[in-house]
Formats: sequence, structure tokens, C-alpha cells
Amino acid sequence: MMNAINRRRGKASGFTLLEVLVAVAVLSIGLLGMAGLQVSGLRFNHSAYMRTQATLLAYELADRMRANPNRTGANANNYNTTNLALATVAACRTAAGCTRAQIAQNDIAEWQQTLARLLPGGQGVVCLDAVPIEAASTPAAPSCGGGNTYAIKIWWDDNRDGTPGQRFVVTL
Repeated sequence: MMNAINRRRGKASGFTLLEVLVAVAVLSIGLLGMAGLQVSGLRFNHSAYMRTQATLLAYELADRMRANPNRTGANANNYNTTNLALATVAACRTAAGCTRAQIAQNDIAEWQQTLARLLPGGQGVVCLDAVPIEAASTPAAPSCGGGNTYAIKIWWDDNRDGTPGQRFVVTL
């Protein structure tokens, strides 16, 4: 009788090695999926942060354009920079002060330096444009269509592959 009880206990006791292996495999797949979600979340969060920076920088330049005395700096096309070459800071920091054109040159230079510092591969132009935002140029070929509406166009390398793949456009 004792022999029969011991045999029943032996068959019903514990997990087998195969069941443990399946449980570990399922747990591993779940953890890998969670890690993938975490990486995707971080990437999307970083992309949203870059877009926020671009928005703030575009509106900063728009405010600088409005702050130029009586807005004559913008009306005289002093902010129209149709190329991506970095502007130089105006050397007018004297007691006499700056002209409206020098203020505009200084604003563009400081703005472009901030773009390059805050956005990876950040570049920007300000131009008079007649092209609607939907038909604006691609990041690889920044251009302005001529017109009477100021457009602030910003490009940056969102995925850090060496080419500016994201753009942000604000019209004034």
C-alpha cells in the first residue's frame, strides 16, 4: 500500500523542465516587446521635443521681426534670407546703436546660431513666399517662391542620418 502512495505522489509533484522552459520563453518575448515599446516611445518623445523647439524658434524670430522698430525692418525686406548661409552678427553695438537693417542681420545671425545649437543639423531661412505651406519645398531643396508673405522655414535631422528630414514652416 505504501508503494502505491509513493507512486501517485511522484507523478503529481512539481513542474517539468519543459513547462519551465516554455514559461521562460513566453516571459522573454513579453520583456522584449516591452523594451521595443520603450525605445519607440523615447524616439517619438525626442521627435516631439525637436518639433517643439522648432516651433519656439520660429515664433521667437517672428517676435523679433515684429519688435524691429515700427516693423520697418521686416517691411523693408531686411529679414529676407533666401540662402542657408549663416549670417554674421552685426557689429553695431556702439552708443550710436544699430540701423534697422543691422538689427535684422543680428536677429537672423543669432537665430541661425540657436537653430544650429538646439536642433541636430538645424537650418533655417526667412523669405518672402507665395507658396502655400502644403506645397512648400522639401527639406533637400529649400526655396522661396517670391511673394508678399513672410515664411520662416526650419529643417533639422530628426533621425540623425545626415539629411534634414523634418521641416517646420510658419507664415506671417
